[in-house]
Amino acid sequence: MTYAKPILTALRIYIFLAILCLASFKSVSQTPKQIQGIKQEYRTAKLGVFTDKLKQEFTHEKNTLLATANAKGWKLSERLSDGNYRALTSIGADGTPIYYSTYSTFLNNANRANMLQDKEFLGLELNGEDMLVGVWDAGAALVTHQEFDSRVTVRDDSEVVNSHATKIMGVLVASGKDNKSKGVAYKAKAISNDWGRDKIEVAEMAANGLLLSNHSYGISSSQVPDWYFGSYIDISRDWDNIMVNAPYYLMVTAAGNAQKSGDNESPISGTREEGYDMLLGFATSKNGVTVAAANISTDGHGMLLEASIAGYSSFGPIDDGRIKPDIAAYGSNVYTTGINSRDEYVKASGTSLATPGVTGAMLLLQEYHQKIEGRFMKAATLKGLVLHSADDVGAPGPDYTMGWGVINSRSAADIITNNGYTSLIKEETLKEGETKTYTLKANGKHPLSASVSWTDPVSGKVNTGTLNDMSAALVNDLDIRIQQGDGTYFPWKLNASRAKSPALQGDNKVDPFENITIEKAEGEYTLVVAHKGKLTNGSQNFSLIVSGIAFNDCVLEVPQEITLTKKEATEATFTWKANTDALFQIQYKEKEAQEWTTTTTFDDFYTLTNLVAGKEYTFKVQTFCSDRASSKYSQDYTFHFQGKDADIEGGMDKGPVIGQDPVVDQDPIEDNKPGIVIYPNPVQEYIHFQGEVAPGLHYSIISPAGNTIKKGHSVDKTIYIADMQPGLYILTLVDLEGTKSFKFYKT
Repeated sequence: MTYAKPILTALRIYIFLAILCLASFKSVSQTPKQIQGIKQEYRTAKLGVFTDKLKQEFTHEKNTLLATANAKGWKLSERLSDGNYRALTSIGADGTPIYYSTYSTFLNNANRANMLQDKEFLGLELNGEDMLVGVWDAGAALVTHQEFDSRVTVRDDSEVVNSHATKIMGVLVASGKDNKSKGVAYKAKAISNDWGRDKIEVAEMAANGLLLSNHSYGISSSQVPDWYFGSYIDISRDWDNIMVNAPYYLMVTAAGNAQKSGDNESPISGTREEGYDMLLGFATSKNGVTVAAANISTDGHGMLLEASIAGYSSFGPIDDGRIKPDIAAYGSNVYTTGINSRDEYVKASGTSLATPGVTGAMLLLQEYHQKIEGRFMKAATLKGLVLHSADDVGAPGPDYTMGWGVINSRSAADIITNNGYTSLIKEETLKEGETKTYTLKANGKHPLSASVSWTDPVSGKVNTGTLNDMSAALVNDLDIRIQQGDGTYFPWKLNASRAKSPALQGDNKVDPFENITIEKAEGEYTLVVAHKGKLTNGSQNFSLIVSGIAFNDCVLEVPQEITLTKKEATEATFTWKANTDALFQIQYKEKEAQEWTTTTTFDDFYTLTNLVAGKEYTFKVQTFCSDRASSKYSQDYTFHFQGKDADIEGGMDKGPVIGQDPVVDQDPIEDNKPGIVIYPNPVQEYIHFQGEVAPGLHYSIISPAGNTIKKGHSVDKTIYIADMQPGLYILTLVDLEGTKSFKFYKT
């Protein structure tokens, strides 16, 4: 596949929650149509069988747990001296009592979520409205807190109103009545459940379209033997199983606060005092996102000034060498909602508080992607996007303290915005034995960075008692390489036995996310995605994220040297200095009028028609390199129109810039073969053909990133497109006489 300068170089796309009953949960989430789109790729039957298995195991384990705890004198729950809450939840395969514990120790600007929220930064104004997020914790949040505005609902009849759950919920969805507590997704709806049946409840909600859940808790590090640390165990596999069968669902969990605990006396690397090898339970899953806490400062433009790992945040690695934690976020002295009254606020620290900042930012990124692409990202795409766009901290590449770096919501949103211009986001499938290649052109301004991310199948192997078992949990081992000439670039990798060593570039055999970054990239490169061995199920879905590329030669510059070059009785033609491979948007009006007439052209000139002698007019133009990437307008060109052969008085003005959505000429567009036209253009519902078109011709409608939006056969010279998002597209017609291509605009 080539993404250099194909037919799509002239094309740029312009794509600008209802009540849902969720099984036993009556929650408000995405629309039924969106839910159906999500569920089309789900292994519903397998997920249902697995959920039934979890329910059976839960009933049996609950009875066994109570009897064993009574016999051995184990506490069922307790409040710890540091304010955290711990409860006995299960018994490990080796008989170890498994206690879940909250991870608090007693924002938005730090993870750049404010860039997504505020109009003054990126103009996105994202807030999570009509989106749903799940929170599982030690109990239910105080749903009557003034910050929640009836948007938080308890769905599992939890009778415990929990302080920790209330703090987490505030970071996620607080409305900002006290502005300092404003949550990341401050208009989103949320469900609040306790952790007692977390896997069962999440599996049921994931099957019905839940995109994200937050888990700011995990296994208590003081109660388990050393082999548990960094191990891929039954709990890790169960959560991976849910994500495999519901590929749009993503679990986000806290890394834990055990860095200084010394609870692991036999870490896979270093000494117990150094704090490595402290991750437990579902924090070691392959497909979820594990969040570290960092001390972070940024400037007013969202640039990271400094970042360091918090002194309590648990380090990786996973014993098989996987890169965990995945990402870091602000987690110290977070101002959030309290439990003692509906208007109480508190400060708290911990990976517990960092995690909902990441979950909320991911929810906003899903909201943004849905708004401009018309669909949600798969979980592997969302995870890959966040890791790809993170701010690297310290030595180049990932590490076992903050993973891929500090979350940068603005950079992630920019990649979505510029998809098809300077970035690429694609969801693909690799078949067994297949190799996919992509030709990329570096833009020469930013590093060329390419990532591949996938939801890896469940492993049949789990650790049941081996200390520091380095057996890889990865099942389908995909590989990414970038080639130029005789040189080959490899992805980043880490070594669990040398946890403090910086990342190297080589063959990564353990991570379901791989990234290659070329700092001073120039020219064209070939990106290759392949795999080792056999693929479970014969294929593997994967997501490709690339930044620092150029789809064409377009440059986002304000058009220059605007000149009025020709005039007729009622017409005036303007020209300007051309920007190669650009679309130009023009606005003009009578000088004193309020409304602008707006149109677009791929030419470096435009003729105004139906002008009236004796009137003053204003003209301006801007450059579009994609429908989401545009320059500012030129200065106003104001002129006094006197008609043909009369002098024109006028010139550049420094008037106000007024934006407006583009409108395209109503004339049909002919392709390079005479006699074939499509109409109308722009189009709302149906595209019609005129000319000699073979019956039953095949058509495809393609987006700028090379995605086929719609395809089929037309038997009556029409194509229904009312269900498509607004924007510019390429229509390709294929019949016995060959291929014909047209540009059109969907309003």
